[in-house]
Amino acid sequence: MRRGRRSSALAGVLAVALAFPVFAVQPDEVLDDPVLEERARELSKGLRCLVCQNESIDESNASLARDLRLLVRERLVAGDSDDEVIAFVVERYGEFVLLNPTTDGWNWLLWAAGPLLFLTALGTGAVYIRGRATATATTEAGLSEAEKERLRKILEQ
Repeated sequence: MRRGRRSSALAGVLAVALAFPVFAVQPDEVLDDPVLEERARELSKGLRCLVCQNESIDESNASLARDLRLLVRERLVAGDSDDEVIAFVVERYGEFVLLNPTTDGWNWLLWAAGPLLFLTALGTGAVYIRGRATATATTEAGLSEAEKERLRKILEQ
């Protein structure tokens, strides 16, 4: 009984370990030239699956990701450089296809927005805390004589 649990636990661990590095590249997509295949895999890791959006086309099982993997391989076989392949895919699908977008053009604003907003929030917080520290505490005015007399009468009842 004890041995059965151990072997089933080992089988479960092995199944998870072996399934972890699985990529979506099908055997019929693999190029014969190992150098070109390695270049294709590296390029595929930097291109976003437009269906899954958080996976590279190298990891995605979507049909569009397969089409993009085949397109990358076709361009490499045709003799394009890595930059030319990326430029072709970006021209066709837009810059969203890049997992790591460039900082050219208006994209610099997107890259700078996070740190700029953080610094703005830090400055606003510092001004607020400094203003609170230097503010004079307001004291409540005591009861007037008429209010004291009225309170005394209420308490006596």
